[in-house]
Amino acid sequence: MAYRRNGAALAAAQSSSTLPLDTILTGDCVAELEKLPPASVDLIFADPPYNLQLQGDLRRPDQSLVDAVDDAWDQFESFSAYDAFTRAWLLAARRVLKPTGTLWVIGSYHNIFRVGSALQDLGYWILNDVVWRKTNPMPNFRGRRFTNAHETMIWAARGADSKGYTFNYEALKAGNEDLQPRSDWLIPICSGGERLKGEDGRKAHPTQKPEALLARVLLAASKPGDVVLDPFFGSGTTGAAAKRLGRHFIGVERDRDYAAAARARIDAVIPEAHEAIVSAPAKREAPRVAFSTVVERGLVRPGARLVDERGRYEATVRADGTLAFGAVIGSIHRIGAVAQGREACNGWTFWHFAGPKGLTPIDSFREAIRSEAA
Repeated sequence: MAYRRNGAALAAAQSSSTLPLDTILTGDCVAELEKLPPASVDLIFADPPYNLQLQGDLRRPDQSLVDAVDDAWDQFESFSAYDAFTRAWLLAARRVLKPTGTLWVIGSYHNIFRVGSALQDLGYWILNDVVWRKTNPMPNFRGRRFTNAHETMIWAARGADSKGYTFNYEALKAGNEDLQPRSDWLIPICSGGERLKGEDGRKAHPTQKPEALLARVLLAASKPGDVVLDPFFGSGTTGAAAKRLGRHFIGVERDRDYAAAARARIDAVIPEAHEAIVSAPAKREAPRVAFSTVVERGLVRPGARLVDERGRYEATVRADGTLAFGAVIGSIHRIGAVAQGREACNGWTFWHFAGPKGLTPIDSFREAIRSEAA
């Protein structure tokens, strides 16, 4: 077992050393992904062509022309052609994705349902769909439909049996004022000084995504030092966010002008300080601390009373770290379950120490020991 673990670590290090880190590869995304080692990237963010199917010019009520996406790269001759393209790049992406890696793909109603179907057909396992609500969407000028005020992102693991993928749940919750993070994200579209423009003052790229959107994706599903792949690099938003947040990036972009603009943009990014981006340890990854250690350290003494938060149940601490609930003796978890008549209980969060300053959750003693060790 130790040999296999060391061998896996060595293989990961070798594949990382052969990756073109922090590089923009110019060419077709499928062809360029086939050159990368298998199972070598931690996260993929894909912003593929949407196949918008625009018919004619789009004009405002005053008849001025809307700068819509009408580039050749977003046009396909049929839905079947778009589906074949989608399957090709998703297969290439799945090959380079680590077993613990995940993929994010963004789209609109024009394409995201077809992409989602292809994802499932190819063996990916959908974890979430996330709605990006735009605070300032483009109005619907023709007045025949609802304003398109959102886009959809699909977050998927490599397969149904994928385990160990990154989701920084505790950090996201803490940053959301201790509320569980939701799957609807309210973020403005890219505008103002963030929008890249050419010498003629026009948009350098028609579908530039806001860096705030990519930052949230990376903070949610990656760690500092991870390798983030973007097969449709465009204006380089993924690379800019990755560099700022201490991640490596690999971009693939077939348009040399877009690639050049992205490179200049990323070169100007100043990374955040390491201490500001280092991942907060998840509770499930923290060192194990037994309740007996809390008792041995004298943080809770033998004979002390523990109660639940509402004062309904009471147990007595024993010298060996077990609890007594009447005639029943067991762990903090088992006694918590017995007291409530349940199958299971997290004793760390259920039991509280009744001290002179009121009730203190015993989990705070465990965290104090972990902090000292750190």
